[in-house]
Amino acid sequence: MTVNLHPGSVPLSNWRSIYFGEGVTLDASARAAVDAGAATIEAIVAMNEPVYGINTGFGKLASVRIANADLATLQRNLVLSHAAGVGEALPVQVVRLIMALKAASLSQGASGVRWSTVQHLLTCLERGLIPVIPGQGSVGASGDLAPLAHLSAALMGVGEMMVNGQRLPAGEALRSAGMEPLVLGPKEGLALLNGTQTSTALALAGLFQAERVFQSGLVTGALSTDAARGSDGPFDERIQKLRRHRGQIETAAALRALMDGSAIRASHRVDDERVQDPYCLRCQPQVMGAVYDLLRQAAATLETEANGVSDNPLVFSDTGEVISGGNFHAEPVAFAADMIAMALCEIGSISERRITMLTDPVLSGLPAFLTPKPGLNSGFMIPQVTAAALVSENKQRAYPASVDSIPTSANQEDHVSMATHGARRLLAMAENTGNVIGIELLSAAQGCDFHAPLRSSEPLERVRARLRAEVPHLEDDRYFAPDMAKAFDLVRSGAVVEAAGLALPAIADAGETA
Repeated sequence: MTVNLHPGSVPLSNWRSIYFGEGVTLDASARAAVDAGAATIEAIVAMNEPVYGINTGFGKLASVRIANADLATLQRNLVLSHAAGVGEALPVQVVRLIMALKAASLSQGASGVRWSTVQHLLTCLERGLIPVIPGQGSVGASGDLAPLAHLSAALMGVGEMMVNGQRLPAGEALRSAGMEPLVLGPKEGLALLNGTQTSTALALAGLFQAERVFQSGLVTGALSTDAARGSDGPFDERIQKLRRHRGQIETAAALRALMDGSAIRASHRVDDERVQDPYCLRCQPQVMGAVYDLLRQAAATLETEANGVSDNPLVFSDTGEVISGGNFHAEPVAFAADMIAMALCEIGSISERRITMLTDPVLSGLPAFLTPKPGLNSGFMIPQVTAAALVSENKQRAYPASVDSIPTSANQEDHVSMATHGARRLLAMAENTGNVIGIELLSAAQGCDFHAPLRSSEPLERVRARLRAEVPHLEDDRYFAPDMAKAFDLVRSGAVVEAAGLALPAIADAGETA
């Protein structure tokens, strides 16, 4: 399948589809605006008057005038000098998203690039030529300069590209696809390497993975409630409506639907002596609802950012002006990334508390560490420790990146967003949280096994069956790591949510109504 981009109005669902592997085309209606912007740049060059980014130096060197004969060299030098990133390369999925975001931004006509330049970028994406971009080196203003410079350099045949899983010199990769290196026109280097596309792509990737982890956490939370013979009373609709938070109301509804018809729940409605469950069970609507609200707010910000133009200066073809501004400052992305980081922390934190509760015989009423023969077997003792370690690691990573700033470019760029720092951690945090949810899935399914022959609800029994197709019940201790890896794969792939077979709360497009 292919996503057809309409620049400026691309729904979040399309960015999600691109991230998860769908192809990309650009709507032909964008060409008129691109051609008008390029014509404006041509006219300015012909006038021979100094305009920042076209015939001047950059940043602190903006007052240096560049001769027309050197304009192509100026743009090439800009890209090569700014390709100064370090560290592990960004995932191919993320770079594909960066390329699509950059194409959508350039195609709004405010960047002054030629249509052929946009097409070169999209052709590389279409043919699977993915620039190798080091992950470190951006402070989130003036745009994601170093990462986007590596992207731009690869389009020019400098640096490296990934092609079918193989890392090749960029020039060789282009030749293998029958393409020539890109030769930049006036302003095109600056338009390509300026903007927030790297931080935005990383934040969107984190958001999409957080959405899967969040939904899986609702499923495992319901399964843990059954394993602990907990009450679904706290999920009553009337309680949530009195609080009025949308996220709380919708997550409580999801938990009720997940547990509806559970024979385990029905078996202890009358004779259970417990008055209240621990907070990790009872307060799921309040915690996960707040997480859901936070993720939706971050999603709305990122959808807006993804549809914006964030390079500098910007071209206004209707008046023939080129105006310098600050759209490259990624503060909105930084705040959104910080929100996603906090949400991931809380999903994992409350999940780990449920794991701990299930392994504690005093709290759960189940065998110690969920093993039929505690003492001879350690059961789930150390998986809980692993979950605790992952949760603590996420807490350390969750410190807000947006509160940091450091001056760059000889104090010309004296306040920066650190959005790329904030966004780059999210995939690792989502993986940590997903692993915690996977451990809870194993723990909760094991806990429900002790209630046989009583069954849980139909949605939760489908989830248990999906897990048991990969991981058998733990009778005696065995090598645990493969079980955990299989459970995490079910979370990461969305198989847990798919098995439940319910429409769980999702991150909708900002233009949609819930």
